[in-house]
Amino acid sequence: MFDPIVRHRVVLVALAVLLALGGCALPQSADQRQLAVPEFAGFPHRKAGADYPSLAPLMREITPAVVNIAVDAEVSARAHPFLSDPEFRGFLERFGLPLPEPGEIERQRNVGSGVIVDAERGYVMTNAHLLQGATSIRVTLKDRRSFRARRIAADTDTDIAILQIPPVEVRPLRFADSDRLEVGDFVIAIGNPFGLGQTVTSGIVSAVGRSGIADNRFGELIQTDASINPGNSGGPLIDLSGAVVGINTALIGPAGGNVGIGFAVPANRARAILARLR
Repeated sequence: MFDPIVRHRVVLVALAVLLALGGCALPQSADQRQLAVPEFAGFPHRKAGADYPSLAPLMREITPAVVNIAVDAEVSARAHPFLSDPEFRGFLERFGLPLPEPGEIERQRNVGSGVIVDAERGYVMTNAHLLQGATSIRVTLKDRRSFRARRIAADTDTDIAILQIPPVEVRPLRFADSDRLEVGDFVIAIGNPFGLGQTVTSGIVSAVGRSGIADNRFGELIQTDASINPGNSGGPLIDLSGAVVGINTALIGPAGGNVGIGFAVPANRARAILARLR
């Protein structure tokens, strides 16, 4: 009789030979064959010169229409809570330090983003809140061309504003039907977070018709986990076809930064403002 260990080794060797020759392939179920399909096989964008999914081709097409906006503004200074404390005010007075009074004019610089929606007329869409108290507005394109801009329309109810710069040879972005957005749709946020320069982030639609944000001043908004930070205001929220589905407008974050909860004005509402202007 064969030694059991020897017999076991012979069986393993025979099995390995059969597998190598393809004569022992196990039949696959329909579900297993479906799982064998490469992931993202239908992804609409592929890396140039390679065979894997990438958003790079789409970004090359659409990012030239996304701009950085710098705003010099004069606004009324807010009263600091410490100034209501008599002891703190007395401390400032003893050392001859000036007491800032509410209503004093304060100069500040705000940074944000925008999107070219009509290149022939030089129309740039952004957020109305970015332009509050603006004394000077400058728009910088991706190719570093910079223009002084003027505000020609603003709707504080939707937080949408239109700026005008000289005509530029840039393909403007088109609007999608934001009513067709669903939770789980992939989206891309483009903007100028913290003034760093043009930045692209991605995520999904986390909710649609979100209300109660900013005291519900802006109505129902799109919620996304694509990273939106200060400076992204006014930049576009894009779908995978390259169309604008929203204009980024707000975020919720304990320290003013992103925690995966950002909001955008739906494209259909933003498009209505542009239509009225035209």
